[in-house]
Amino acid sequence: MTNARTRLAQRVLLKDQHIVTRMMELASGLPDVIKLGRGDPDLDTPAHIIRAGQEALAAGATHYTNPMGLPELRQAISDNIASHGGARYAPENIVVTPGGQQAMFIIALGLLDPGDELLIPCPGYNPYLQAAELTEAKLVEIRMSMETNFTLTAEMVRAHITPRSKVLVLINPGNPTGTVIPPEEVERICEVAKEHDLIVVSDEIYARIVYGDHRAQPVAALPGMQERTITLSGVSKAYAMTGWRVGYFAGPSDLMPALAEIHHAFAISTSAVGQWAALAALTGPQECVEEIRQTFDERRRVLCAGLDALGIPYAEPEGAFYVYARVAETGVPATEFCERLLTEGQVMIFPGKIYGDYTDDFARMSLTQSVPRIEEALRRMASVVESIRQEQSVT
Repeated sequence: MTNARTRLAQRVLLKDQHIVTRMMELASGLPDVIKLGRGDPDLDTPAHIIRAGQEALAAGATHYTNPMGLPELRQAISDNIASHGGARYAPENIVVTPGGQQAMFIIALGLLDPGDELLIPCPGYNPYLQAAELTEAKLVEIRMSMETNFTLTAEMVRAHITPRSKVLVLINPGNPTGTVIPPEEVERICEVAKEHDLIVVSDEIYARIVYGDHRAQPVAALPGMQERTITLSGVSKAYAMTGWRVGYFAGPSDLMPALAEIHHAFAISTSAVGQWAALAALTGPQECVEEIRQTFDERRRVLCAGLDALGIPYAEPEGAFYVYARVAETGVPATEFCERLLTEGQVMIFPGKIYGDYTDDFARMSLTQSVPRIEEALRRMASVVESIRQEQSVT
């Protein structure tokens, strides 16, 4: 079994990460690369949160905490979830983790047995694929397309259910697509989950970053769903705190003790200073969240206008800080386009294949640079697109 899982780990890493590794190596030798690839906000953590971390360190927050997280933080998480339309969780049913990504692996290890089926949106966030493969579960990729703006529908889910189906992942708003599942569609998906006795992992890490009239519906708040839903989130995105490494998951009381023990074995506890900073984020002034959201919204408009001018279509970005663009419209596959954009234009974006996309048509662009840098990236992109199209016209 150990050898089998080692081979699985190697296969997963090679399959999903070799493109990123190659592009990172290319970028390291190039000047002035504009990085629109990673999901790491370029914005600074708000000052009051940094100050809380500094004060916590000065007060001795350098030791293990309760394995499940600071009681004060778990209460704040419970209050925060409920105040944004989610379910009311008891603090003992919340586990604080070193980021949301580790929570994914804990959940997979706790819920999935070999042969169980994990239903995931495709394209979707690639660590879910890795977590499932490491448990020897079967991945069932539910393919989405521009026809539904890369959002999941209840009928898509229903068409993929078998007697071995066990866990359904909803990522809302979506990564890499930046799209939001309409609340009424979330309700229909949940009806399918109840009908087929599925556990739902509701990834709501970007739920505070939505645009226009869009709203990310918390799954556990819907009738009959709290007892079959694990809510996953964190402070990384809404508060620009990726480096603090504080995520969490909340779930039914019958599942949480076992999941908490897996977390304990992995990490003992999450960083004490990070937890105190997260507490300040959730309980302190919230104007910073809106300022961050507005910053991404402005960048979104600039990038989309630039793509429109280049004739590159994209899924309508309704949340998160990504634009999922069909760069194959330029005449070359997305992977080739991304590499040429990097080497010829010094702009880094990532092809959708990294996120399990079944085509090589799309690329994820992150809104993680200032407006002037995005405008410069678009100018460079225009030059590369023109070069590709000239080549296409000659051939």
